[in-house]
Amino acid sequence: MGIYSERVLPRIIDVACGLPVNERLRRRVCAGLRDRVVEIGFGSGHNVPYYPESVKSVTAVEPADGGWRLAAKRLAQSSIPVQRSGLDGQSLPFPDNSFDAALSTWTLCTIPEMSAALAEIRRVLVPGGTFHFVEHGLAPDAKVQTWQHRLNPVQKTLFGGCNLNRDIADAVEQAGFEVRELDRFYEESAPKFLGSQYLGVAVSP
Repeated sequence: MGIYSERVLPRIIDVACGLPVNERLRRRVCAGLRDRVVEIGFGSGHNVPYYPESVKSVTAVEPADGGWRLAAKRLAQSSIPVQRSGLDGQSLPFPDNSFDAALSTWTLCTIPEMSAALAEIRRVLVPGGTFHFVEHGLAPDAKVQTWQHRLNPVQKTLFGGCNLNRDIADAVEQAGFEVRELDRFYEESAPKFLGSQYLGVAVSP
């Protein structure tokens, strides 16, 4: 990783993802997590305060050392053990059926091969395991989609490969998950091209 990716970008993401408006979404998406959890794109640990008591352990997949360092204070305040293990969501170093639940918050937009990451998440979940996600992505309105497609190259350059125009729900279903809960909405505090959100829970067969 270069200096921008390792030192600058994690701080930008830490601030952006730590905005108060995200707190209620983190609380919602973490509800129902249980037992052994793998979190893809752990970042700087903003989800840590919202892990429910039903969670026994969290395995954090995070490529940036800078993000992990920024998480230190949140980790120190958590009663739930969190271990960093794995750097790439597209190739998880865990056996099949290792986890009861998986969590992704604003991460699938950035992973180069989203389908590979979703296949890996499904592989490491036990049958009936749940995948909890909140992601921004392709808007439901054609006019907004047009702007997302236009701005996507700029977004990817400035924000570490982040895509504006991925259809998250469709990708989750194409990976073989059954989407049990899905809420699609615009986050009022963000422009529509960036604020189109998917929040849901999917089940591994």
